[in-house]
Amino acid sequence: MGKNNQEFRAGYVTILGRPNAGKSTLLNSLLNTKLSAISPRPQTTRRRVLGIYNDDRMQIVFLDTPGLLKPRYELQEKMMQYVHAALQDADVLLFIVDVTEKQHPVELNIDKSAFENKPLLLALNKIDLINKGDLLPLIDRYKDFLPFKAIVPISALEQDGLDELKEELQKLLPVSPPYYPQDILSDQPERFFVAEIIRERIFHLFHEEIPYSTEVVVEEFKERPAGKDYIYAVIYVERDSQKGILIGKKGEALKKIGAQARREIEEFLGRDVFLELHVKVNENWRRNPAKLKRLGY
Repeated sequence: MGKNNQEFRAGYVTILGRPNAGKSTLLNSLLNTKLSAISPRPQTTRRRVLGIYNDDRMQIVFLDTPGLLKPRYELQEKMMQYVHAALQDADVLLFIVDVTEKQHPVELNIDKSAFENKPLLLALNKIDLINKGDLLPLIDRYKDFLPFKAIVPISALEQDGLDELKEELQKLLPVSPPYYPQDILSDQPERFFVAEIIRERIFHLFHEEIPYSTEVVVEEFKERPAGKDYIYAVIYVERDSQKGILIGKKGEALKKIGAQARREIEEFLGRDVFLELHVKVNENWRRNPAKLKRLGY
């Protein structure tokens, strides 16, 4: 807690942007840990992930959201519902834009009336990938898009500009005591992040429709004081052909997912685990409201 408790600030900040703008990388960089699934493919984030930044002056409760898009099926409809809920909860809205993207964000699939009475910040991300001389024209281009309180150039990956971003966020947060104990990073259980890590590995290792057709459910998570923790997870796919690809010849593909995921899970948890993976077909789960509900959407 800061020396002057009256000045301590705390609040909810919702991170918004197009798929692959770098929202999850930013959250992970700000918290200096890996909370949000990252992959080179868009739509990696499906549910909002709550990460909590603490220092002696403020607590920022970050809501990470799926990328803004026009929903094409039921799962994407659910993803956009998470976005709208996170908008309602926010004290501050933080837009993140990929400066290498040519398309103007004016087409973001969201009603601008949702931003009324909410302070807005804009982070221009991936500035390490452009010439510094292009920055001022970019700032001019975006300043009239919405009434931003500040525009901060950053590189989430290189951790450039993040101190300035935190300064701007601190100015906009309400004066308030912290909402959460100051030693926790998230309100999500460990099994949520284990499932995210497995799903992220699938996004890295497979192409085309495979990653988007998968959902990971951790069905057992047993902590064993005397030995390795036991984790049993099911990877659901929509078709038998996808199941065959994920398992691979003589199970090689599934072994690769398991080996890579296990290393990351052990690093995240700080302890050894025994990870068992199975692949099951759950036909058309992305388009079936009842199946989505059973999977926690």
